[in-house]
Amino acid sequence: MHDLRRQALESGKTVSRKARSKNGSPASSRPSSAPSSRAASRSRAVSRASSDEEENGNLSDETSFSTNSIDELLNGDAPDPITDAWRADLADRIQELIDRKRSSVQGREKCLATYVRILTAQYAEEDIRGKEAELVVAFLKSIKTESSEKETILAMKALAMTVITSPSDTIYEAVASPLKRVISDSNSVPSKAAAVHCLGTCTFFGGASDDEILDNMAYLLEIVASDGAFIEAQDEPTPVIAALEEWGSLSTLVDDLADESEEAAEYFVDQLSSSDPSVQIAAGENIALLYEKSYRPLTEDDGVAEYDEVDIISDPDDIPGVPKLIKNYDAYRRTDVLKDTLSDLATLNTRRLSKKEQKSLRTNFADILDSVEYPTHGPRYQNAISQDTGKRYGSRMTVRIHKEGVMRIDKWWKLHRLQALRRVLQSGFVTHYEKNPVVFESLPWVSSPLVFACKLVD
Repeated sequence: MHDLRRQALESGKTVSRKARSKNGSPASSRPSSAPSSRAASRSRAVSRASSDEEENGNLSDETSFSTNSIDELLNGDAPDPITDAWRADLADRIQELIDRKRSSVQGREKCLATYVRILTAQYAEEDIRGKEAELVVAFLKSIKTESSEKETILAMKALAMTVITSPSDTIYEAVASPLKRVISDSNSVPSKAAAVHCLGTCTFFGGASDDEILDNMAYLLEIVASDGAFIEAQDEPTPVIAALEEWGSLSTLVDDLADESEEAAEYFVDQLSSSDPSVQIAAGENIALLYEKSYRPLTEDDGVAEYDEVDIISDPDDIPGVPKLIKNYDAYRRTDVLKDTLSDLATLNTRRLSKKEQKSLRTNFADILDSVEYPTHGPRYQNAISQDTGKRYGSRMTVRIHKEGVMRIDKWWKLHRLQALRRVLQSGFVTHYEKNPVVFESLPWVSSPLVFACKLVD
């Protein structure tokens, strides 16, 4: 596996430009910053859960890059059963994709859908090993020609599933420009959004360099800052949501966001006034992540006297071995104003939204506000004291692993990675977490992989 990918998956960190500059290593110049002027109108209210494609029953694991809620994400259904003949079927589909002789649009759509369905339900690294380059070429032909919206999105989903099944040093370099052309030039908004998600996955697992990761984060921020106008999708929520989500995922690879935090937070705060709840929540989750990342463990080399007492956070339960945290930089200068906005969203009561949407907003923004005020608090944090342990419950979002234990999603970076994996793997997340080391190392658990079911434990 590429050194960057190994570093990212083993430590959860890569080296930012700022850190490298301190060490004297060269860094390319930053891309131009996001536009300072804001688009006048906001992303219109079109929920991910109620798009036309979903209403018509056409959205499936093969074409979807979305998870509609945290609860749904953690309670994902198992994939549809695949017959024992899947290996032979996959081999036939691979050959059909590579040959493309006398193929029709409908035939390629069917072939791509079968390929994605098998790779979702099965860990097939051995079956595609050595064929990745030819498959990528085949996927790019479908992506570049855009013969149909469905074929284009299926090809991007197939590409994402391929790179997450068999990460490569070279895939990112081959696919970045074609994917960005779809994002910028396609007439299909769903294709633009799918290309954003595919670009994020290929950046994470496909061998992108440190600078390419940062450049793509800046590129995604341009989309957010312009409400989609930067890619000719003015006020279309789905590409903006995709850009917000992939920015959050990629940022978990960056060690120090001090140079990026203020600008990014400014645009995320602006998106809190969107009329689309999904845009607001995605922006809010990124804000919480920025505050979490602005703190680091206190080390013996730190001169405590040099820091204000308010910038040092201790574990409230004084658990042995848990280090104090120290504020490394200000995540956002106008935190007081931000808290007021988050408080309003956490107590929102409006007829404009459904009861389900209001509940989702309140729950999510109560968590986000709590993390802004106390950056050590992760998702679903509870201050209540357990009668059994005498300690605070803390973050109660967990992935249950049968009766053997749980994986606690107690950090925002963990939630971002879980969401990113689930967007690609959909109902196959459980299978891949058990068998795919790339997935497991992206969100490790202390025990050996076991078959498990995901649920939110309250």
